[in-house]
Amino acid sequence: MKKAYQRYLDHLKAKLETVFKQIEKIELAADWVSQCMMSDGFIYTSGTGHSHMFAEEIFYRAGGFARVIPILDEALMLHKNASLSTEVERKEGYAKKVLSDYKIGPKDIFIISSNSGRNTVSIEMAMLAKENGAKVIVITNLKHTSSVASRHSSGKKLYEISDLYFDNGGEIGDASVQISGLDFKVGATSTILGVSILQSIMVQATENLVSNGFVPEVFSSSNSDEGEAHNDELIMKYKNIIKSL
Repeated sequence: MKKAYQRYLDHLKAKLETVFKQIEKIELAADWVSQCMMSDGFIYTSGTGHSHMFAEEIFYRAGGFARVIPILDEALMLHKNASLSTEVERKEGYAKKVLSDYKIGPKDIFIISSNSGRNTVSIEMAMLAKENGAKVIVITNLKHTSSVASRHSSGKKLYEISDLYFDNGGEIGDASVQISGLDFKVGATSTILGVSILQSIMVQATENLVSNGFVPEVFSSSNSDEGEAHNDELIMKYKNIIKSL
């Protein structure tokens, strides 16, 4: 029998093949993102718990668009109080409070990541973004979300609110490898699979823009001398708009 890490890597390879059968969705999302950039819109992005990493993944990242606004609310993240974040992400009305500081509009894209797609804050963020005219793209786990009930009073799951959703192809509960003698599986997959989807959209959107003669503003590595000077200009331009900068 293969060792655990080998089984995990085999599992990831198989799931990546499943994920990238969503070619038409990737290309459609990339078209939306490129139109957003050409229209001077912003990419808003959010996730609660471990899914907040998706918001950070495309924010202030070498090779990433400058016009990205992450929703990084400490109460919904893990570094301050992990167990509290689980409670907060289930509160109705909290999303409206968080988004009150952001001017989301019809030119914008809102990308929300949630493996279960059942918790209230992400569902309400999607609803509010759509009310303001933004296109909502969701990355979720259809197997997981189909196996649980929504925690929002509408009874809807996150993918049902979206304009476009992606299935990360993961397992119920996220972990994927069974170890003999242990009751629970290990080896979560949602981050690796979801980030692959997310970066594929961004890469294709960039190619779309350049092919149309539009040179997008992207960050370089700030650990190179040329990149740092380039990034400083973008930071000065957007610091008053993107508060996380």
